[in-house]
Amino acid sequence: MTAVALLDWRSPEHFDHSGDKPCVLCDKPTPLRSDRGKPVHKVCAEQWIDAHADGEDGK
Repeated sequence: MTAVALLDWRSPEHFDHSGDKPCVLCDKPTPLRSDRGKPVHKVCAEQWIDAHADGEDGK
């Protein structure tokens, strides 16, 4: 079974009240922001992490 990244974005810092911006991964509008302030959907970020995670053996 593979682990799936699940991000905890309940913190208010992940929501930008100034308005939607295009997601850096899918280009659809989102008010959500990453830990680094980039506009990105939570689901897009989780899928990106899963696709780019190292294997369990560190490779």
